[in-house]
Amino acid sequence: MPLEGGQAHYLGKVMRVSTGDAVILCDDETGEWMARVAEAGKRDVLLTVERQLRPREGVPDFWLCAALTKKAAFDLVIEKATELGVAELVPVLTRRCVADKLNPERARTIMTEAAEQCARTALPLLANPAPLAALLRDWPAKRRLFFADEVGGVPAATAFAMASGPAALLVGPEGGFDDAERAAIRAHPAAIAITLGPRVLRAETAAIAATGLWMGTRGDWGAQALDE
Repeated sequence: MPLEGGQAHYLGKVMRVSTGDAVILCDDETGEWMARVAEAGKRDVLLTVERQLRPREGVPDFWLCAALTKKAAFDLVIEKATELGVAELVPVLTRRCVADKLNPERARTIMTEAAEQCARTALPLLANPAPLAALLRDWPAKRRLFFADEVGGVPAATAFAMASGPAALLVGPEGGFDDAERAAIRAHPAAIAITLGPRVLRAETAAIAATGLWMGTRGDWGAQALDE
């Protein structure tokens, strides 16, 4: 199995592998494999795949719909959402967003590095940035939409524990949703307004904390996911 480009550079120049060294591979399709370096050249590395270590992991059916924020803050959301195990990350465009673009290659690189860090064998899907109105219009009928509303709602842990099936979390931008956006979300039949406690959280903190809470309540942090 030949590797070229960035992957070969990483193994050859950064990790400095040599012939006979073991390498762990993940393909986001079949799982995790062990391979050995057959040849390590200046521009390419040849690997011999020996055996499968783990199949591709099952992923809880949970989406994180996070409004775009400043690059550093959203990079953190991408990284931690990957580590926490979300199935899909949906960037959302709202009136108060300070950013309106996302570099998909950069985002996928962050996801890949985060997955390597936490030994995850399945990368999240990355959706194209969606205006809030379009997100609500095209929302799948059977997926619950937990809406982190700073003006109040059902306590998040209570709402998560009472709901089963496909779910998603919607978190606003640094300035929050405006009144019209909040009204549109609350009027949506799939939406459940939740509160994340008495403190006003930064957008990235809210996204990460609530995702972790969902994983601990309905996701795969327990001995068995509740929806299985």
